[in-house]
Amino acid sequence: MNVLGQLLQIIGSLGLFLYGMKVMSEGVQKTAGDRMKSILKLMTGNRFAAIFTGFAITTIIQSSSATTVMIISFVNANLMNLSQAIGVILGANIGTTVTGWIVAILGFKVSISALAIPAIAIGAPFLFIRRLKHKDFGEVLVGFGLLFLGLEFLKDSVPDIQQHPDILQYIQLVSNSGFLSMILFVIIGILITAIVQSSSAAMAITLTMAYSGWIGYPAAAAMVLGQNVGTTITAYLASIGTSVTARRASRAHVMFNIIGTIWVMILFNPFLHLVDIIVPGTVFGDADAHNLPQHLAMFHTVFNVINTLLFIPFIGKFTHLIERIVPARPGELETTYEYKFKYISSSLQDTPEIYLLTVKDEVVKMTTVVSDMFGIFRTIFNDPDKEISDEVKTIKRMEEYTDQMQEELSQFLAEISQENLNPNRAKEVNCLVRILNELESIGDSCYNLILLSERRQNKGYRFTEESHEHLKEYGEMVQQFIDFIRDHMDRKISNTDLQTANTFEDRIDAKRNEMRKMVQKDLKEGAHVKSELLLLDKVRHLEHIGDYCINIAEALYLIEAT
Repeated sequence: MNVLGQLLQIIGSLGLFLYGMKVMSEGVQKTAGDRMKSILKLMTGNRFAAIFTGFAITTIIQSSSATTVMIISFVNANLMNLSQAIGVILGANIGTTVTGWIVAILGFKVSISALAIPAIAIGAPFLFIRRLKHKDFGEVLVGFGLLFLGLEFLKDSVPDIQQHPDILQYIQLVSNSGFLSMILFVIIGILITAIVQSSSAAMAITLTMAYSGWIGYPAAAAMVLGQNVGTTITAYLASIGTSVTARRASRAHVMFNIIGTIWVMILFNPFLHLVDIIVPGTVFGDADAHNLPQHLAMFHTVFNVINTLLFIPFIGKFTHLIERIVPARPGELETTYEYKFKYISSSLQDTPEIYLLTVKDEVVKMTTVVSDMFGIFRTIFNDPDKEISDEVKTIKRMEEYTDQMQEELSQFLAEISQENLNPNRAKEVNCLVRILNELESIGDSCYNLILLSERRQNKGYRFTEESHEHLKEYGEMVQQFIDFIRDHMDRKISNTDLQTANTFEDRIDAKRNEMRKMVQKDLKEGAHVKSELLLLDKVRHLEHIGDYCINIAEALYLIEAT
């Protein structure tokens, strides 16, 4: 076969491997769904829990890049602090070694076709028969099968190095240049990972090259070190333009892997011998090439485990170091009312599941904003003689902020809806759009309420003491409903919770009717007409907020029912 034909076979095999990995990862992430976020909630100040969380998520979704990008998204949304993020990143580095073991054991020790073809045979019906209703599970099996078929083709497409003595001689010359050779292969590992955007795929390439005799054990180990640095590039690029804490998390990832690579390079030969002691069998004879994948997988694992153990006692100090290295830009930590949704992409393995997790976190933030807006209104209402011009400006900026959030997030959800979503996720996207619209309407009502308060103050209108107390009580009822929605925005809403929401709505409607009758009575008794009409306007907006809240509760219930 000519050189071009062999090159196309290698590229095609790698493409099949990458596509299989993408399909499998998407299937796993769709199946896991919100469970990924539930795992993240296990994190506390305990650094060991954070490390285990990173390991678990990466093992589940088979992508340390996707895990790290998800962590940076949560840090950017202020849902995780830098110390927690660093712990998860350390765990993700260990989790990514699992893929190497799967490839090393199943890909080189077991008949791949005996695993891949049956996996595709079992998974394919789930993709095409809707009645089975487990398409995500089918994607996992089909992706698994395609991944290992790609690996099988990759192994077969790499030519026997013994048939090319001139190339073998050149590779041996390059490999025997001592420390310079190690640096060269580390750089090659970085470049391969940066190109394919997957350390797992880069690991498969390295294992295949080593198994086929193109590179020796030391050179392959150096490439593995390079892959640990190369895998940080995706997260680094994803952090550009994000918050200072998110940028710090990505820099911590880069520094952790670079520092680990440097100290292993210094102790390279002793480290290789340590791995040889742990894993039985030699790797230095031509007949022993079949042992190389296991040695390299162990090298990858031991490197990341020891590197993590060395960093654990210094996570606090490492966090402070990163904060000094990546300072906040002037004015960056100040509160602003300009919203720009910065979605962080994980490139090769983007899936709607991570998209939705990110959008949900933004929806929680939006709920907090409208709750704060209503809180400002109630503070003003309880002190009717206070000068409120500054509060009016603040509420106006916050209302514009919620408008921007609703517009940007709804537009992004519209883009997500064009993806290959299963019916449950499509319903979830529609519910999130509905929730965003209702939250934006609450923000509008809060702004209208404070404008009415400003008008009352400018015109010198006064409510009767009875009307003021009833309106105050009405505001407390609406505040309780808003608090209920805010507290349930990021948790499951049950049938009982939905009944509670309906009870809130019924009470608010009943209070509205009561206050309308009270206004009619006061007008008959000669009360100031414009003052009473302004009171009715306030009642109307408060009742509308109750309507928006019940709509949100129903949408949240539908999301949990998916």
